[in-house]
Amino acid sequence: MINSQTQTLPDNAPLFTRLRVARQCLEALKHDPTNPTYGQLFNLSLNGNLYASLAQQLKRSEEGRRMLSERPSLQGKELDLAALERLPEGTLGHEFVRYYHDNKISPFETTLELKNDVDFISKRYRETHDLLHVLTGYGTDVVGEMELQAYVLGNLRLWTTALVLLNGTLELLKVPQSGVGRSEYLRRVWAAYRRGRASQQFLGFWFEHHWETPVATLRARLCAPAERIN
Repeated sequence: MINSQTQTLPDNAPLFTRLRVARQCLEALKHDPTNPTYGQLFNLSLNGNLYASLAQQLKRSEEGRRMLSERPSLQGKELDLAALERLPEGTLGHEFVRYYHDNKISPFETTLELKNDVDFISKRYRETHDLLHVLTGYGTDVVGEMELQAYVLGNLRLWTTALVLLNGTLELLKVPQSGVGRSEYLRRVWAAYRRGRASQQFLGFWFEHHWETPVATLRARLCAPAERIN
């Protein structure tokens, strides 16, 4: 098993190295699924080229260039959860804290050093995972997580989301979740993928500036409408 404190991904690592690190991280995550360092290394090893492309896209706008320059953080140590909780119900900040309380989890943390824009984009993606749950409305149960993976696949085309979605779907098709049949599951995942494709790309959005904005307002701005699944 790899050591999350010492394992790194070399700059400009060749495909074989990236695949090796991804495999090691995936094995480690089986034993420590909430480890943020394993998760970020896994994402970076498979999505590095795509993150580089996303960084180039951000550089085309003033807001994007400022984000890459300032590298805002949504890590737990940067968030005043008590202040966010005091915001009115329905606002992004209040609902974000409620999400953590309801699911008995804590905000994302990592010890990885940010050496370049690709590292920042990788970290930013990990940090926005929980915010996407709040915005999209997808649950944190197994099916809801697969819906969110499908949404992100449609929105960003990340290799890791495709891999997680494939593995999760194969497992769910073998052992369906209680109350969700195979055909309903596939319809929900396909709808989430299409919704992600039709939605605004979210990684360049300054969530930090919108804690007081109602979730409904941000959902209408960033997310395509959810399809009704019969």
